[in-house]
Amino acid sequence: MPPSSESVGRVTLVGAGPGDPGLITVAGRAAIESADVVVADRLAPWEAIAWARPGVEVVDVSKIPFGRSTSQDEINRVLVEHARAGRHVVRLKGGDSFVFGRGFEEVQACAAAGVPTTVVPGVTSSVAGPGLGGIPVTHRGLVQGFTVVSGHVPPGHPDSTLDYAALARSGTTLVVLMGVRTLPAIVEALIEGGLDEATPCALVADASLPSQRVVRSTLRDAAADASAAGIGAPAVAVVGHVAALEP
Repeated sequence: MPPSSESVGRVTLVGAGPGDPGLITVAGRAAIESADVVVADRLAPWEAIAWARPGVEVVDVSKIPFGRSTSQDEINRVLVEHARAGRHVVRLKGGDSFVFGRGFEEVQACAAAGVPTTVVPGVTSSVAGPGLGGIPVTHRGLVQGFTVVSGHVPPGHPDSTLDYAALARSGTTLVVLMGVRTLPAIVEALIEGGLDEATPCALVADASLPSQRVVRSTLRDAAADASAAGIGAPAVAVVGHVAALEP
């Protein structure tokens, strides 16, 4: 569709939360309602695109594990191209754009091209996932912090920058995103790092969606229990005493 009269050519990064469109912020919805183009991820709630004006152009830039994938360079190109044409481009991303979402890479690409950007923070699944599963990431008198890590690459991988022994000693709740496939290796590394294998652990899959499931286990049995339950991505793993709390 042609650019709207109020559009000056810009990009708005909207964090769309864990999946339920009701968890998109008011500012995020307003951005979608004024968009000329929506560039959406696989994990973004596509139902939210119904809020856009008739004729909005929708660009699917999904990254599907072991399947079709849109490169980050191509996503950057699409954002810049549409914005330079005078359109308001909404980049709709699951979770929060700045939590393992490559959002700042997109901000940098737009800045290099002279395209103004606005960031609308989203509800991050690192906190919302456990919370929707009835698990707080902190609890007074039990734990005073939480650590969020990506499990995209396993411990020992050349691209991994994480010190799992330090994580095992941290005394914080550990929240692992994108770690379903690498969970067995993560569990092994944490136990080798000194974390008690009886430490409570939980996995929350499809948080906020009708298909949401919660599997509670221990660190020792978490990978086996997740596999037995058929837990797949997207899922959040929580390691720590909070995983044993019940409402």
